[in-house]
Amino acid sequence: MEQVLYKKVYSVSAFYPILFNGLRTVRFMQRAKKDGMLDDPFIERIMLAVTEVNGCEICSYGHTKMALEVGMDEEEIKKLLTGDTSELPLEQVPAIVFAQHYADTRGVPSEEAWEKIVAYYGEAKALGILGAIRMIMVGNAYGIALSAFRSRLKGKPIVKGNLFGEEKMRLSYELTMILSLIVYLPVALIQMIVANIMKAPIIQFK
Repeated sequence: MEQVLYKKVYSVSAFYPILFNGLRTVRFMQRAKKDGMLDDPFIERIMLAVTEVNGCEICSYGHTKMALEVGMDEEEIKKLLTGDTSELPLEQVPAIVFAQHYADTRGVPSEEAWEKIVAYYGEAKALGILGAIRMIMVGNAYGIALSAFRSRLKGKPIVKGNLFGEEKMRLSYELTMILSLIVYLPVALIQMIVANIMKAPIIQFK
């Protein structure tokens, strides 16, 4: 079984909340890592699982390299990139399943799924897991467009299937998504500061 790439394509407007959420919760991942609740292999398993759902080519390559560097074996990485979770440490399975669910719902998970993660890991670790998921969601949403643009430069534009047949990914989409970060990043940082001051909810549900 091979990994399927470009499974999800995020619109430019959908990228903004993904970026905002990633910026808002990255500190929880960093804190959980510093406090020994999350180690590098656990974080890489989360990121590979989310990348498998979204199908980002650049992220797949980058996080495969990082996973190998933190001691994961090649067979486990291949399985994660095809959706096979059979080789996971049992304690990490709920987090990986939630990560897949989060990506599959495009960042709007069910409240029940989140409550189970908090009950299983405790709030601090659960928020660290959420931070890792959201950071790779940022990477995937942006990286899919970047990967497609890179393929275009090589003379191989990405073709996506839909209900009406096949359609080439548009150059205008790729460029707009890539350039959107210039505008989105400072605005999202300001919104993050305001949201933290106002103590806005960290997660929203479908």
